Amino acid sequence: MDELMGARSISSRPVVTLGGDAVAHVKDTVLDDSAGHVTGFTLTGPGLWSGPMKEGLPWPAVHALGHDAVMIRDRRSLVSAALLTVHQETVRARLLGARLLTEAGTEIGTVLDVVVEGGTAGRVAGFRVAASRRFLPGPTRHRRRVYVPRGESATVAGRTLVLPADAVRHVADDLWGLTALVGGAAPGRRRGWQP
Repeated sequence: MDELMGARSISSRPVVTLGGDAVAHVKDTVLDDSAGHVTGFTLTGPGLWSGPMKEGLPWPAVHALGHDAVMIRDRRSLVSAALLTVHQETVRARLLGARLLTEAGTEIGTVLDVVVEGGTAGRVAGFRVAASRRFLPGPTRHRRRVYVPRGESATVAGRTLVLPADAVRHVADDLWGLTALVGGAAPGRRRGWQP
């Protein structure tokens, strides 16, 4: 599994070619309808005062997604931003601030960020959540912000994201803990906990 990162942290990351030319900056991340994979990025110009670009970056054109930049082969990889978002919405428009529920109707909280795999995977691994008081058990109520794995399936309906009940059986305090939960590795110290 590649390293996990928040979609909000990808915003403003430079988009550069393999030759080192600055092409743009990421404005927002675009996800598929099931919030399972990144389908691309909307862009702003590379300059300090540049505004939104009419071009977007589709996920298949991404050579690598790292903590310092999004790498592409060349500028010809860009497509019309309108085509990129025709059937999908950006993370900011669709998921940030959305209610997070289980299939059984248990309210988990509010989505603060979408966690994606870096590298070339582009898979949505989970969500950073402002947990509801009803979701957190008694002694852990001070942990208001937790990481919840996506699970096998998710459904997005309007401004509500519904996860399978087993996806929230374990939650994590940080990205390292979420990596252990979704990667199947046992964490060095217990970072995941059961609500």
